[in-house]
Amino acid sequence: MRPIIQLFAKLLSSEAHRFHQALQDPQAAQQKVQKKIFECFVASEYGRSLGVRSLTDWQKIPIVNYTDLEPWIERQKQIQQALLTPQPILFYEKTSGSRGAAKWVPYTRSLRRSFSQMFCIWAHDLITNGPQFSTGKVYFCISPQLTQPTQTDTGVQVGLADDAEYLDGWLQWALRPFLLAPTGLSRLRDPEAFKEQLCLGLLQSEKLEIISIWSPSFLSVHLDYIQQHRQKLCEQLRDRVSPRRLALLSDPTTTWTEIWPHLKLISCWDSVNAADQAQALRSHFPGVMVQGKGLLATEAPMTVPLIAAQGSVPLLNEVFFEFEDSTGKIHLLHELEPATEYSIILSQKGGLYRYRMGDRVWMTHTYLNTPCLEFLGRDQMTSDLVGEKLHAAFVAQVLDHLNLGGTTFRTLVPVTQPQPHYVLLLNQADREGDAIAQRLDAALSESPHYEHARLLGQLAPAQVWVSPDVPDLVLRQKLQAGQKWGDIKHEVLATKPVETLPTVGLRSSIFGRVG
Repeated sequence: MRPIIQLFAKLLSSEAHRFHQALQDPQAAQQKVQKKIFECFVASEYGRSLGVRSLTDWQKIPIVNYTDLEPWIERQKQIQQALLTPQPILFYEKTSGSRGAAKWVPYTRSLRRSFSQMFCIWAHDLITNGPQFSTGKVYFCISPQLTQPTQTDTGVQVGLADDAEYLDGWLQWALRPFLLAPTGLSRLRDPEAFKEQLCLGLLQSEKLEIISIWSPSFLSVHLDYIQQHRQKLCEQLRDRVSPRRLALLSDPTTTWTEIWPHLKLISCWDSVNAADQAQALRSHFPGVMVQGKGLLATEAPMTVPLIAAQGSVPLLNEVFFEFEDSTGKIHLLHELEPATEYSIILSQKGGLYRYRMGDRVWMTHTYLNTPCLEFLGRDQMTSDLVGEKLHAAFVAQVLDHLNLGGTTFRTLVPVTQPQPHYVLLLNQADREGDAIAQRLDAALSESPHYEHARLLGQLAPAQVWVSPDVPDLVLRQKLQAGQKWGDIKHEVLATKPVETLPTVGLRSSIFGRVG
C-alpha cells in the first residue's frame, strides 16, 4: 500500500509546488487572487449595486458581517439566479450565526476547489514530511450530518449528506479506497445510533492510520462510548473481527494504541479552548502525532498546517486576506508584524467579499517569505468550548425570547468541568430553574453547532442557577481576576470559560440550583 500512497503524493505534487512558489512572493500571490475575486465581484448583482468598477477602488467595497449580506443570501435562495457571484450555487452549508440561529453559506465550484486545494497541500506535506504511512486507512470527518439535508425553494441542496462533498470529484474518487465509511452512517439522524455505528466501524478498522476531526472532544466522546458499551459492541463484532482481535477488544485493560496499533496521526483543533482536550488525546495515544488543524471555517479555508513550516501557512493563492489591527487600520498579508494581534477580513470565491470572520490571529514567524499565523480565538463576543460558537447577540436573542420576568441580572457562563456545559446565572426568576433550563437548552439548540455538540454529548445540558447573590458572585470573580471596579461591565455571555462555578456563600432561591 505504501507505493500507492506515494503515487497519491505524486498526483498532489503539482498543487503543492504551485503553493510553495506562491509562498516565495506573498504580495504577488495575493494580488493575483484578489484580481480573480474582483472579477467575480464586478460581474455580480451585488457588485453592480455598489458601483465599484476598478480594482484600485477595492477599499470602497464595504467590510461586512453576515447580517449585512443576509438579505442578498435569502433572496438568492429564493430565486435561481446567484446574486453575490456570477457562478452557480452548488449547495448551501449551515453554520452558527451571530444574530440569528444560523448562517447559510453559499458554495460555488470555485469555493469547493479552494477546500480541495487546502486538502491537497496538507496531504502532500504529511506524506512527504510526516509519519511513514503504510495502510492509508483514514477516518475523515468534518462533522456528522445529524439533521436531514433539505433544499431551497429552487431545489439547491442545503447541507451535505457526506463530508467528501467538500472535495472535488476526482479527490472523492481517489480517497474512496482509503476512507473508513461505515455503511449507512451518513443517513443516520439519531445521535446514539450514529455513535454506535461509528464506534463499530472504528473498532473493526485494525489498520486505521489517520483520524481527522474538528474538536478533539468528538473523539473523546466516542472513546467514552466504547468504554461504557464495550460488551454490547463486542457482541455485535463477534462475526466481523478475528477471535484474536475480539479478545483484545473485550479486555478492559487494552490500551487505545493496542486497539489501533497502526494509528500515526490525529488531526484536530489544539489551540485556545481545545488545547487541554488535544493534550488529553496525546496522553491517550502516546507516540501518535496529534497535529493541530489550520484555521478552517464554513466560509473558507484560511490556513493549512505544514510540518516543513512548523506552523500554519495562509492559503494565499485561494483566499484574499486583510487584517485589522486594534486601531482599525487594515494591513495586507505581507505587511504583518510579529506579535501583533489582528482580526481577519477575507474575500473568497463563493461570493463573500471583505467579510469579517471574527477570528483573531497573530504572526508567529515566516516560511518562504510568508507569515505563519496562529489562531488566538474568536472575537470577544463569542464563546466556543467544543466548536459550538455561541455569539453574544444570539444568546441575548435567546434570553429575550425566554421572557425571564422579574430578572434584572442574567449571564450565560461556559463551564469546562466535569463536562463542558453552560450555566445561566439569574438573580431571580418567576418559575422553576429546571423548566427554564429545558427551554434554554432547546433555544440554544437552534444554533446548528450547539445542537450538534449536544446531540453527540460533547456538551452537557445547560443549567440554570438562581440566587439573589449571583450579581455579587460575578462581581467578586471579576475583581479577583484583576478588573477595576469601574471598568466591570455586565455581559450577557461570558467568553472566558471557567472550570467550575463557586457556590460558597451563594444562597439558593426556592427556584434555583447551586450545584
